[in-house]
Amino acid sequence: MSGSTNILFLHHSTGKVILLGNTSRIIYKLGFKGGIDKLFADSNKKNGTNYRFSSQYFPKQEIYGWKNYPFDYYNIWVRNAGDRPFQDEPTLEILTKTYNVIIFKHCFPVSNIVEGKGAPDIDSEEKTLENYKLQYGALKEKLKQFPETKFIVWTGAALVKNETSEGNAIRAREFFNWVVNEWDEQGDNIYLWDFRKLETEGGLYLPDKFANSANDSHPAKSFAASVMPLFYQRIIDVIENRGDSGSITGEND
Repeated sequence: MSGSTNILFLHHSTGKVILLGNTSRIIYKLGFKGGIDKLFADSNKKNGTNYRFSSQYFPKQEIYGWKNYPFDYYNIWVRNAGDRPFQDEPTLEILTKTYNVIIFKHCFPVSNIVEGKGAPDIDSEEKTLENYKLQYGALKEKLKQFPETKFIVWTGAALVKNETSEGNAIRAREFFNWVVNEWDEQGDNIYLWDFRKLETEGGLYLPDKFANSANDSHPAKSFAASVMPLFYQRIIDVIENRGDSGSITGEND
């Protein structure tokens, strides 16, 4: 890794939409640089840097399953940590040998947070506030075990009003406010990109104008094009040691 900064983004479909911005998927598949890849290529050429951005689906559909919620990162990286993959998924012990910056996110069902039963369980897949907080607590301690690696966590993607309930949406806002205001700390190797704030404009739901449709919580291409440069800027700020001083949305203050 001498002379370069290797960046890995772990994501599913929402992440792919943001990475492409307004770039055509057909053009991208033909091998032409677009979206965030082009921003990095242009910046490296202009500034003489060697920031190498890559992305992959995590976890994959097979063997683990298409689930990337707090339980799943905890399950793969904390419960099943070590130098061998868990169900064909790389652990942090593996990833941190190659990557200087690791970015990860959740799919939008993360925001369907149901009412808890007063019995928090860190090993439960049930989407409750108390379970999420336990799992995020364990994740934070794990991430800190790799101080030479910088981590960027997206705040959770929101749902359109038609795909959730008011109670679940309120709990989602509460959880990610907790992530921003309490879980995140200055001076460590963990940073946030406040994607949720950009999506909701501070509200409960993903507005229809930012969504693929009123019944589809994937971001619209126009919204992706507007926030993709902010994601890029947030990564640059973290790499260049402005992670604690720069805006967590990537916007100019």
